[in-house]
Amino acid sequence: MTEEVAATIRPAAEPDIPAITAIYNHAVTHGTATFDIEEKTEADRLEWLRARDERYPVYVAESDGQVVGWAALSRWSERRAYDVSVEGGLYIHPDFQDRGLGRRLNAVITERARELGYHTLIARIAGGGEASMHMCETLGYEYIGRMREVGRKFGQYLDVHLYQLML
Repeated sequence: MTEEVAATIRPAAEPDIPAITAIYNHAVTHGTATFDIEEKTEADRLEWLRARDERYPVYVAESDGQVVGWAALSRWSERRAYDVSVEGGLYIHPDFQDRGLGRRLNAVITERARELGYHTLIARIAGGGEASMHMCETLGYEYIGRMREVGRKFGQYLDVHLYQLML
């Protein structure tokens, strides 16, 4: 890991939407951290942010006035019995990856999930996301399984690895 970047982590706000969108769209077009295959517009992301409530917060990491990463807690399933479970997700600007931001954002959403009374935090990581899998393992997540070839992106079938942290 290169030198950690100094950043403030805070709740996301509407002015953060351009940066959130750009970071997410980079993941859409260059990686498998998301299975979206078409870029989102700023209007899409604004609607997404406005549709969230206190149970499903979004946080940003800001360094020198620039949003360089973000993380969110999302509903695991629409079925009510799953309301005790939440999924975490995070995205880091490519120039700021491998500098400790993922761990810091993960710590914030993990603590927030505990405060909100969730029972378990789940992470889905596509095959090829070894850095994310390593981060989950070192943060105490348990590897609970692999869904084989459930997505197709960049002309290849992709597995999804599931990790779970009991809160």
